[in-house]
Amino acid sequence: MSEHRRKPPQPQGGGRAAARRGPSGSSSGRRAAPRGATGSPADSYGSPSYGSESTGPGAEERPYGGRAEARRAAQKGGRRRTPDTAGPGGRRGGPGGPGPGRGRGRATTAPGKKRFIDYPRAGMGGWRRWVPSWKLVSGLFIGFVGSLVVMVGIGYAMVSIPNENDAAKSQNNVYYWADNTQMVATGTGVNRQNVSIDQIPEAMRFAVISAENKSFYQDSGVDPMGIARAVVNMARGGQTQGGSTITQQYVKNTYLSQEQTVTRKFKEMFISIKVGAKLKKDKILQGYLNTSYFGRGAYGIQAAAQTYYGKNAVDLKPSECAVLAALLKGPTYYDPAGNQDLDKSASPQANEKRSKDRWAWILGEMHKDKHLTDAQYREAIAQYPKPDGRKATKGMTGQISYLVDTAKKYVLAHSDITEAQFDKGGYQIYTTFEKDKVGALAKAVKNVEKDRLDPIHRDLDKYVQFGAASVKPEDGAIVALYGGDGYENGHFTNNADTSGVPVGSTWKPFVLAAAMEHGTYKSEGQGLSPLSKYNGNDHLKVQKPDGTYYLNKDNSYFYQNNESDHPWGYISLRKAMEQSVNTPFVQLGVDVGMTKVREVAKEAGILPQSMSQDLNPSFAIGTSTPSAIRMADAYATFAASGKQADPYSVTGVKFNGADAPSFVKPKPAPREVMDPNIANNVTDVLENVIQNGTGTKALALGRTAAGKTGTTDENKSAWFVGYTQQLSTSVAMFRENPKDHKLLSMNGTANTDSIHGGDIPTLVWTEYMKAALKGKNDPGFPKPTEIGTVQDEVGAPTPTPSATTTSPTPTPSDTPSPTPTKTTTSPSPTPSESCDLGWGQTCDGDSTGNGNGIGGTDTGGGTDGGTTPTPTGTEPTDPGNTRGNGNGTGNGSGNGGTFFGGQQG
Repeated sequence: MSEHRRKPPQPQGGGRAAARRGPSGSSSGRRAAPRGATGSPADSYGSPSYGSESTGPGAEERPYGGRAEARRAAQKGGRRRTPDTAGPGGRRGGPGGPGPGRGRGRATTAPGKKRFIDYPRAGMGGWRRWVPSWKLVSGLFIGFVGSLVVMVGIGYAMVSIPNENDAAKSQNNVYYWADNTQMVATGTGVNRQNVSIDQIPEAMRFAVISAENKSFYQDSGVDPMGIARAVVNMARGGQTQGGSTITQQYVKNTYLSQEQTVTRKFKEMFISIKVGAKLKKDKILQGYLNTSYFGRGAYGIQAAAQTYYGKNAVDLKPSECAVLAALLKGPTYYDPAGNQDLDKSASPQANEKRSKDRWAWILGEMHKDKHLTDAQYREAIAQYPKPDGRKATKGMTGQISYLVDTAKKYVLAHSDITEAQFDKGGYQIYTTFEKDKVGALAKAVKNVEKDRLDPIHRDLDKYVQFGAASVKPEDGAIVALYGGDGYENGHFTNNADTSGVPVGSTWKPFVLAAAMEHGTYKSEGQGLSPLSKYNGNDHLKVQKPDGTYYLNKDNSYFYQNNESDHPWGYISLRKAMEQSVNTPFVQLGVDVGMTKVREVAKEAGILPQSMSQDLNPSFAIGTSTPSAIRMADAYATFAASGKQADPYSVTGVKFNGADAPSFVKPKPAPREVMDPNIANNVTDVLENVIQNGTGTKALALGRTAAGKTGTTDENKSAWFVGYTQQLSTSVAMFRENPKDHKLLSMNGTANTDSIHGGDIPTLVWTEYMKAALKGKNDPGFPKPTEIGTVQDEVGAPTPTPSATTTSPTPTPSDTPSPTPTKTTTSPSPTPSESCDLGWGQTCDGDSTGNGNGIGGTDTGGGTDGGTTPTPTGTEPTDPGNTRGNGNGTGNGSGNGGTFFGGQQG
């Protein structure tokens, strides 16, 4: 230690301090020398003499090793503890030392520096260290609230109040033909008119308030609990929830996108708070009613009043206001006209019931809220004011309405674009439709209707309808369709997506293809040849693989009938297809397995939900109800030698000139779903149908073609589906009761006993295909090679093994008819009969009566004369769904007329 820092030596005897202390008392130990008495420098500094015996009253020793130790002791919250050698007086000395000392020692340094956040808490032990103090809790709460207030303030300052006029600037959607020329411009650009609050009836205002937001005139514009529920639900990945106030809905309509995200909910909250504070309630209500979507492309109350009731908004009655207010819950499900194109469950009947229920409830709420007097309520509730039906939009006449409807649903099914966004306009839609072919198909239907039908003078010609579609094989592009008489004539169902119309015998090619691919339970996995023979006689029992027979629900035998009782005997599958004989294909379907038939049809392009769910014997002859588009597409798989491509109607979508990013160009590469030789053999058999069978009227086409006729039970529908390598086209004809949409028999229609697929539908097909293929070459079809195992007389009785063995003679009703013997007189074949069995073979040895009495008309089709009652013992099926045919839309929409609105296919 440097000399200049030393304290001067204390005088002997302890100096003034010692004098003040006075003489020391008695002590039992040795007296310590006074400070500095030893003359040691250490003594003069008062250094502790640990281990020394000199601990008399004059000793000024520290009980710790230094100031640091004293500081540590202070931080521990304790007093200076006396050393073990301290006497009772607190000073160093032996036990019982005589010196009086200075009492208990105390800390000579300041406590440690406190932390800003005392957590875990100093000076506490055990669990108390982890319990925050009330100061800490209060501080954190105040800080959080303050930060939230700042954030809300910033958000509030940054948002602006929307103007409903900005949202009203909707545009047209423009559709283009396949050659990129404009088809039609349509949309909501002319279907919105903003009106002031005085042009909106009080009844309309209060209908919305009573139904949507009773506290509208009292609340601040937001529903905190509703927002919280929505945010939490969206954050957890659940469905969005409602509960928004009218102010919030107005903000969403006019300012924000329709996406359901947490960010949008917060934006909505901030804007709604500002709108609620800045705008008068009537101004908000006016904006809401001017921007809300009421369905049918109508935005705003004025457009809705015109669309649904043909009047201005100011003229609406309270009862009508309640109907329109019900639409705000969802026009798809509350428009009494129905909207099965978007959802099978949105049928006119279901929608009208929903509309009536909500209409009555809204009127009741208005009455309860004192917005209707007793007299006004009784008058309003007396009768439901059913809205007008759908009307054609300007320019949407003829087939254009169905083309636009088809393309729109396709876009919605293949993009993230909502219907509300789409209807605001600004989109350019490029379609696959070819103008000349669409015109040719419509002209063919009208020409045949004019020549064969007279609905004015013949009641049985009334309510006849057609549906048709034309598809490119190995591509899937829909080049033409016929949907009906047009929106302008009150026909709003797209018949190209026929609902509930069985396809009849046009289903048989799928059964044949399944037999060639999978064989039967008797062929041990070997595919069958089209030359295999089955019993073609009328009124036959159908045998199960276990040897038993199908039964009706009353346990009587189920018999399959043909259209006529002609005794065909055992005929080849080729001949049975040519003359559309039912019994061979029903037994063949059972032998192959209906689940395999179903799978082959699905691979060819038929949607599962359009197939009959009952895989009973009748399934083999066309109880399913796929659309005209799907049938054309499935036959296109045969035309393309087994390559299937899903049908599509749109090639591109732009929004304000730029590609719409969410639209997925759907055209997939064709995939091989069937062995090429199987497909080519099916085509060869179907060529023979046109050349020698029930489709001979198609010979007028004058080029190589293949096809199949179809007629159904009670003559309720008739089909022809045919193709060349360039084009596959299906035509359906049916009668439908306009009241309940049930099918009616066509017996007597066109002044004939019955309508067959080989008659009027084939005439329409032929006239259209002539025009569509005019100037095109005739490439024919690839030649098939022999395929499968030829099985003769499948199901014939087993010969008697020996003369000694006797067996009971079966009754005619118990066993199939055996092959006629040579002594049986055979009718002479008609000129239309074919002796060409394919691959250069003839029909020598074929059973009796081939072709006799048929004359080129469809003899079987679907379910002629014997599928009802339905047999028991059906195969298990997938439940599927009934939401519609879909036709390549990706989201299913059902057997109920939802063309391109349905499931991915």
